[in-house]
Amino acid sequence: MPQLDTSTWLMMIMSMFLALFIIFQLKISKHNFHFKPELMLTKTQKQNTPWETKWTKIYLPLLLPQ
Repeated sequence: MPQLDTSTWLMMIMSMFLALFIIFQLKISKHNFHFKPELMLTKTQKQNTPWETKWTKIYLPLLLPQ
C-alpha cells in the first residue's frame, strides 16, 4: 500500500488560513461602526397583571400525622 504524501499539507493549510483571513478582513471592512455610540433612552411601561392587584397568600401544606 503506498504511503500518503503529506509534504504539501503544510502549504495547503497555511494558504487556507491566509485566504480565510483575507476574506474575513474584506467582510469586516464593509461594516460601518459608530465611533461614538449614543444611549437610547427607552421608557418601559409597567403592565398591571391580575395577580399584582389581588392580595394573595401562600399556605403551608397541612402537617401529616406521624
